[in-house]
Amino acid sequence: MIYPENHHSFLLISLGILFVLPLLSITGELVFEHESPTWMLVGKWFVFWTTGIRLFTAGISQSSNPAFTARIFKMKTQESYIVIRELGFANISLGVMGILSVINDHWRILAAITGSLFFGLAGIQHLFKKPDSTNEMIAMIGDLFVFIILLSYLISAVFNN
Repeated sequence: MIYPENHHSFLLISLGILFVLPLLSITGELVFEHESPTWMLVGKWFVFWTTGIRLFTAGISQSSNPAFTARIFKMKTQESYIVIRELGFANISLGVMGILSVINDHWRILAAITGSLFFGLAGIQHLFKKPDSTNEMIAMIGDLFVFIILLSYLISAVFNN
């Protein structure tokens, strides 16, 4: 996502992408498409918004403005920009898979697997590092929340097939 330095803005954007937009999408399908409230429906929209939109926009930000990400991680030299841009490209790629998963259940499973791995590992890394800013704490909680939702979706998908 486009990462604002102000933790209030970061919190609002995070809440929007991690909670509000998926819940609005789920509610829209429940109301207008008369879908049943299942983990399949929850997974569809959480994969789209969290693995898709969140990682895609983060990747755009990282590849177009690596200096911002360098400041977050307290990297002082421009040599880090190449690695940050490549991280951005990886996030764009994962994000595209998450976005396209909204039209194909099989892609959704793959996007959920890669997304849950990414968010789970990132969340664990945050735990071991012990966040030293409000934005890092928000990111850690968000990463672990997404990991739990995607893992729940995957468990449901395995046992419902």
